[in-house]
Amino acid sequence: MKFIANENFPSPSVNIIREAGYKVIHFAESSPGISDHQVIEQAKKSESIILTFDKDYGEIIFKHSVANSAPV
Repeated sequence: MKFIANENFPSPSVNIIREAGYKVIHFAESSPGISDHQVIEQAKKSESIILTFDKDYGEIIFKHSVANSAPV
């Protein structure tokens, strides 16, 4: 299982997930300022689960028809 942590996701939480053996890309470390659409696209490409506190992801994905291609 792979995760993408949005910039607002706490670093201590990212560290705990990593220590548990999971791969986590944290955009606060690698790409600060990345847009929500770019986060979603990266998650789709890498088949990762998005970790975020942003409430607008549901609107972006469903209202604007940004499809999720990750396997369920």
